[in-house]
Amino acid sequence: MPVWIILITAVIAFVVSAVTGKFFVPFMKKISFGQTIRESGPTWHQSKQGTPIMGGAMFILGTLVAVVFGVIVYSVFLNGVGEGATINNGFLKLLAGIIATFLFCLVGFVDDYIKAIKKRNLGLNSKQKLIFQFLISAGYLAALYFLGDKATTINFYFFELNLGIFYYPIMVLFITFIVNAVNLTDGIDGLCGSVTVVSMLCFAFIALALNQYYTEIYAIAVAGACIGFLVWNLHPAKIFMGDTGSMFLGGAVVVMGMTMRLHIVLVLVALVYVLEAFSVVLQVISFKLTKKRIFKMSPIHHHFEMCGWGEYKIVIIFSAVGLLSGVLGSVIAVMNDISHIVI
Repeated sequence: MPVWIILITAVIAFVVSAVTGKFFVPFMKKISFGQTIRESGPTWHQSKQGTPIMGGAMFILGTLVAVVFGVIVYSVFLNGVGEGATINNGFLKLLAGIIATFLFCLVGFVDDYIKAIKKRNLGLNSKQKLIFQFLISAGYLAALYFLGDKATTINFYFFELNLGIFYYPIMVLFITFIVNAVNLTDGIDGLCGSVTVVSMLCFAFIALALNQYYTEIYAIAVAGACIGFLVWNLHPAKIFMGDTGSMFLGGAVVVMGMTMRLHIVLVLVALVYVLEAFSVVLQVISFKLTKKRIFKMSPIHHHFEMCGWGEYKIVIIFSAVGLLSGVLGSVIAVMNDISHIVI
């Protein structure tokens, strides 16, 4: 993959996302499509009441425009589509992944719409969200199956575990967990966007190393679009991504790992999201069993807020943790690929 295609794809994603905010933010303010802040959260978050939501539309548009550019340039001008079935299959897997991502995004949009119209912090209830997410996850796995991905093994690198028919229900739960973990990370200004930039850059590197060029285009487009969104979302945020955006990013993260069949690497690259989700699980279990809380507040980024950390500090440290775990995941993925070539 020529470097210039990747650079231009990233720049297009950034520019479209950032420039869209110039018009989208005032529009959302004008129609009073704002966030309702829950009273149980940190008291200083009340100042964010009414901040426009659905800002995810900005980086979604940036991603879409950049991906179309990247795919057309790679496929047509470099004749990527004509190189054989492997490349065609890679494009179809990318297409299936993008469709799944947009379906997750649609669930988030409905959630945001209910929040904004009904002026409440909660939109769809948890059961409704899970039903839709299970269906989308199952549909995505079915698409991968029909595109030739019929393996039911998980590579733990020291050994492989064949789950047989149980692979599919486990993966439905796994995909749904990751999507919701990304959603939970969207709790303070710039956090989810910054962590996602780091994750996507790691996935782009892995995809490049594994010659998964269509996946690389998608990853770099999401990264560039998120950077453009951060122009408007870093503290103090002028707009929030909302569930529209966080569900889209959750789907994109899942697609990266599943398309390349890197389940364990996905967990490592997405470690910050995973830790955010587990902090909620631990908090709920602890309170139900002992009536005591492990954290001052969950997800864990709120715990650090309650400990006096500023939003910028949390964003920087969480992104640094994501970078370290992402680099580790990248090394494992690349070294495993090299070892297979050597063998």
